[in-house]
Amino acid sequence: MNKKLAVGLIVAFLVLMGVLSVRVVNKPGNTTSLRGSAVVGVIEINGVLGGEATSLLTGSSADSNRIMKAIRIAAKRPDIKAVIVRINSPGGTAVAAQEIGIELDKLRKTGKPVVTSMGDVCASGGYWIACSSDYIVANGTTLTGSIGAIMETTNLEGLYDKLGIRQEVFKSGEHKDIGSSAREITPQEREILQSIVSDSYTQFLNQVKQGRKGKIDLLELENIADGRVFTGETALQLGLVDSVGNYYDAVKQAEDMAGITEASRIEVLNSEKLWDSFLLGTRASKLLPAQNMWQLKY
Repeated sequence: MNKKLAVGLIVAFLVLMGVLSVRVVNKPGNTTSLRGSAVVGVIEINGVLGGEATSLLTGSSADSNRIMKAIRIAAKRPDIKAVIVRINSPGGTAVAAQEIGIELDKLRKTGKPVVTSMGDVCASGGYWIACSSDYIVANGTTLTGSIGAIMETTNLEGLYDKLGIRQEVFKSGEHKDIGSSAREITPQEREILQSIVSDSYTQFLNQVKQGRKGKIDLLELENIADGRVFTGETALQLGLVDSVGNYYDAVKQAEDMAGITEASRIEVLNSEKLWDSFLLGTRASKLLPAQNMWQLKY
């Protein structure tokens, strides 16, 4: 390719990405009102929870590190009087959900009300996070709940035998290759892994009990916390959420809880430029392992 043409194409690409970045940052909803001195901060949680960035290459995912940073900004800024956590997530890694929940609990200790607004899905780890807010608003058809923990591994021993593949393992201890795809899980290993899942499940139950204290019947919680999902309407009847409404109902609820009487300024705290998403996602995709058998998920 002609050198000048190649340089021209690169420059044109960079200009295009810059234009798209401006459009993304200034999209409607990032700042919906310029009136009033009080700010309602919005933190968006979209996609599967984990440590990956949202990008064109890796698909939609919710980067827990960036979300935590936005929560800490909301805690420090004196002009932010309340926070909306807009969740559209089916869950993800247990660690990501817990880390975000911990930061939200710290934010609430500052006295700023935190209101969750559920989107299409706010389930499993998404619901864990919602329980670290003061008030939960779901849409009538939101899918939520899915209280539980899961860990998966795949047994490929039969396939390896057909292909003539044999894995040689050198290990320092009996359970160092626990969960290996090249063999059956032993009864003792199954017991070990199940204990991890059970402990994580207990932690999830405690999170819901603490977050929905006085709002949900504990005996009923034990009966429904089996991984099933519910619509927002059913979740309201069960005490899993506080009301049914949309995003703007959640904003009004946050304003009322913060004592904001004038029109507030709504600001999305973790909006990303398209160019940043592209670069961060590219970096994340290079760091992802081929497989991760030790991923405990909510």
